Order: sequence, then C-alpha cells, then structure tokens
Amino acid sequence: MAEPLKVGLAGLGTVGTSVVQLLERGRDKLMARCGRAIEIAAVSARSRGKKRGVDLKHFRWVADPVELARDPSIDVLVEVIGGAGNPAKAAVETALSCGKAVVTANKALLAHHGQKLAALAESRKVALNFEASVGGGIPIVKTLREGLNGDTITRIYGILNGTCNYILSRMEQDRLAFVDCLREAQRLGYAEADPSFDVEGYDTAQKLSILASLAFGTELDPEAIYVEGISSITLADLDAADELGYRVKLLGVAVKTEAGIEQRVHPTMVPKESAIAQVMGVTNAVTIDAAGLAPITLVGPGAGGMATASAVVADLADIARGVRNAPFGRPVARMTAIRKAPMQQHEGGYYINLLARDRPGTAATIARRLAQQDISLESIVQRHGAGAPGTSPSGRSGEPVPVIMITYATSEDAVRRALSAVRRDRVVSGRPQVIRIEKN
Repeated sequence: MAEPLKVGLAGLGTVGTSVVQLLERGRDKLMARCGRAIEIAAVSARSRGKKRGVDLKHFRWVADPVELARDPSIDVLVEVIGGAGNPAKAAVETALSCGKAVVTANKALLAHHGQKLAALAESRKVALNFEASVGGGIPIVKTLREGLNGDTITRIYGILNGTCNYILSRMEQDRLAFVDCLREAQRLGYAEADPSFDVEGYDTAQKLSILASLAFGTELDPEAIYVEGISSITLADLDAADELGYRVKLLGVAVKTEAGIEQRVHPTMVPKESAIAQVMGVTNAVTIDAAGLAPITLVGPGAGGMATASAVVADLADIARGVRNAPFGRPVARMTAIRKAPMQQHEGGYYINLLARDRPGTAATIARRLAQQDISLESIVQRHGAGAPGTSPSGRSGEPVPVIMITYATSEDAVRRALSAVRRDRVVSGRPQVIRIEKN
C-alpha cells in the first residue's frame, strides 16, 4: 500500500470544516479508489479557539498558512482561505515553489493570478487543481479541461452566482421587490452584509474568466469582461419577460466570435423552455455549446460547505492517484492572448422598457430613432392607455406610459445610439431599461 497523501488544510471556515468531515466520512472509499489514504496532517486558521463543530485535536496546528505551505510533512496544500491577495496568494506560491501540489477553491486568486500560478506549478511538475472555484459541486472544470478535449467550444454560459439566482427566483415566485429579496437572502446567509460583489456581477465575472480560459485556451483577463448586476431589475421586468415567453437570469456568457472572445455578465432574458431557465433558487447551471454536439447543461449546488468540499476532495483524489493535468487544460506557453470582442459589437435581441411621455409625436420620435439605427421590432407592448403614447388627446393622463419593445437581432452599439437619441429628444422619462436576450 502506498504512503498516505498528507494534506495541509489552510482555512477552517464552512468549506474547510466540511473538507475535514468528508475526508473522515469517506476514508475507506477514498482508499479503495485511490490506492492510498488521504489524511490531514496539519491545519491553519486565524483563530485556534473558535468552535467549528468538528474534532481538530488530532491535527497539528500551524498558525501561519505560509509556514504550513512549506511544512516538509505535507504533500499537498488545500487553500480555502479566500481572497486574491495574501495570505492565500503567499501560501499557494510557497507550496508550489516547494514542490507541493495545491488544491484551491479561490476564484479571486485564480482570476487575477492563475496564469502565473499555473506556470509555477508546471515548472515544479506539481498539480494545481481548482474544481471548487467555479460552480461548487458541479464538475465544470474537469468537463472543460478533460472531458471535451476533442471538441471545439463555441459558447459557454451559465448561472454562476446562487445569491443572484435566489433573489431573481424569489422576486418572480413570491412577487417581492429586489430590496426585500436581498434582505431575505442576507438573513438566510446567502448574501453578505455588503452584497455588492454578488449582486453587481463581479463574483460571476471572476468565475467566467476561469471558464473562458478553460474553454478557449486564452489567458485569464477579468478586466476584459463587461459587467452589469441585477439591482435595477424590477417586478415589471419579470412580468414582461413572463408574458413574452422569457425568464430573467444573471448570466455569465463567453462566446467565440469573428471579432474575438466576447465575455459579458448581465441580467439576461432566456426562453422559458430552455434548460437554464428552469434553474431556480441558489442552484447554479452551466451550458456548453460545442461544434457538432447538442448543448450540454450541468446543474447543481453552486455553493455551500459540502458542495464545495466535495469538489476539493475530488481534486485531492486525483492527486492521490497520480493524475496531473495542465491547470488550464494546456501548457501556459500555449495559452493565447485574449482578443477581446468589444461589447459594442455584441449582436442579439433586446428587451427595452421606456417610460414614454404622453404627448403628441412621442411614438413617431421613438420609431424614427430606432429606424435610423436599422433596429426592427419583433413586438411592442404598451402597458396602459388606449393607444400609442402621444397619438390621441382623449383620455390622456399626462403620466409617462410604459412601452415595452423586443427587437430582432441588432448590435449593442445601435441600441445605445438609438436610446441616447431618444433621451436627448426628451420624449422619455428616466433611464430606459435594457435587458439582452440569449437564445438557445
């Protein structure tokens, strides 16, 4: 029997303690599958005296995670501290430099430093595994890195943040406003006290940068991603989506286009019959489009201690079996510089909700501005009133009239130009709501 794989565990929060529980619970099964035991040799966390609900007295305590990383008694460092900077970054760099494998759940670290860390892992011929960094318990990293090696991926998109999906689901199902759903998400522990990282789309963007690199063989660049959050979404938008056959989701989307790789995070209308539209609550989902294959959708828990720990343990099992892959699916030297497709060149359908001023000529002005940008409408809905805004003086309230339009495929630049002109014409109140439509 081979020697046990000795693990140094840095971080004892929800995920770290779940890793302890899973390794203990699955000890015999892991030994049978890997041909060797996987054992925690030492742990590190900020507070030694904190009650964590697991028995840690059998593990050696190392106060500094960087010291744990260089400890000669461990073979692999599991980093579940979090954050793009130190101590997580220093601990991972130290472990790799010392020739130790690393398993991390740290999306921020990978999004900002993944390429350099991958190069360091390659130079020391050790594994850098990060299944837990995206999608929690969904094996999306392994699918992209190993399962689809012979396929050409054209698009990858998904629900990558459970907090946002929970909020949008509650808004739709329980008829609650965004602020009320956010407050409930915070109460349940799905959202942080400062929820902006989640609800403004930045968490999704970091995960998308990792998936795009795996899917297209490009260098990581989180700054190349266009980002919008969900805080502007209203019940009126969800109602309109439902009537038009759509559901609103916060999606991270990466697409290979002639102009380059288009990467974007924003609220999106998806057809209600699509697989991704059925995913509700805190669940995550990722859909992969590849040439010659029907779309593949992976659905599962995107966060939580046990779901994330499951991915960590799966990575440890690979290391115990001697499996080592290039971290991002190919050697760093063969990763190509990302050619960013400008967001202005994005093409697709759009949902546009205007508060049109109820006065003569409003409808004609809006129609003219759209026509000037060659924007054609698939449908138009006026929420209240008998006719189009500004077409009849009878029964006019003087209040702005909600007008909802769905466009045929057009460009982002055309929509922005048309709406800027409409606002300059002073025929609408407030800022128009724009939601992009993602077809199957």
